[in-house]
Amino acid sequence: MKYSYRQIIIHVMACLFFLSIPIISSPDFGEASQMLHSYGFQRSFLGFVLLLGFFYLNYCILIPKFYIRKKYFIYAFLLIGCYLIVAYLPDFIRPFKAFPRRSQLFDGENIPFPPRNNFGIDFYFLHAKSLVKFLSAFFLSLLLRINKQLKESEGEKLKAEVSYLKAQINPHFLFNTLNSLYALTIEKSDDAPDAVIKLSNMMRYVVTESTNDFVSLEREISYISDYVDMQRLRIANEDKLEYTIIGNANGRTIAPLVIIPFIENAFKYGINSEEDWHIKIIMEMTETDFILTVMNNKVKVNLPYDYISEKGIENTSKRLSLIYPSNHELKITDSVENFLVHLKIKWI
Repeated sequence: MKYSYRQIIIHVMACLFFLSIPIISSPDFGEASQMLHSYGFQRSFLGFVLLLGFFYLNYCILIPKFYIRKKYFIYAFLLIGCYLIVAYLPDFIRPFKAFPRRSQLFDGENIPFPPRNNFGIDFYFLHAKSLVKFLSAFFLSLLLRINKQLKESEGEKLKAEVSYLKAQINPHFLFNTLNSLYALTIEKSDDAPDAVIKLSNMMRYVVTESTNDFVSLEREISYISDYVDMQRLRIANEDKLEYTIIGNANGRTIAPLVIIPFIENAFKYGINSEEDWHIKIIMEMTETDFILTVMNNKVKVNLPYDYISEKGIENTSKRLSLIYPSNHELKITDSVENFLVHLKIKWI
């Protein structure tokens, strides 16, 4: 079980506060020597120490090993044992200190009246308090542990879903990039060898980096730049393509392959040599955000309905919601003349 530095500090502070309760509530508070030698304080303080020990024993060991694994009989047996220890062990600390000495009972002259017998009332009251405190520690540790278990399960489910979406996205990139390379070879372009090298770099990146949760933003941008360069090879008029990088990506990280689907979509549906097409791609790094703007004019393209391309954007949108649930803004504007994507991701 791993804890962050912040969690450790919180636990330590909570423990210190909890153990300070018997000190503050002691009738002898302020008289350290008298308080430390008081049987009532010793019993109370030991009870709180045992209660704290039970809380962490239940939270860290008993619940995950027995309750969650549905070993209820063993768990109940261990709980009873823990209660007996927490409730009765403090009674064995200097148990006779509270009783008067024998010389005080009989002084040879006067025989004192026996004290009122409140033992039964005091006993049940004392252990009723112990039971309430024990049940409070039990339910609190159980609720906190179950809540932690649910969060871990959600995290594992989230990770599995993200991995599934990435597995769907990777073939999508391969298919479309190979299509671009195929077009160059059909045209017998002299740029085809360079395109093969860039494709090799891109595929190496996809294979080695895309399985990570986060990657260097510099490498992600390099991957995108290779893709844009490959697309330039099939563009007659490069003035119609604006590709701009603003800011410094050094030291920044980002989830892999969450940018490329929007750029790829612009190239696929925004280029027609017979029309006035225009594509603008801007990536900006500010102190707080990564900002992507992709805009393309709508032109006629002789392409059939592309289910894979649509899934690429859909899966990327889902991944963004899973990885950056409250740290991203995605706005897609599909107007009559233009298709605009605006994505903002906060650094985490």
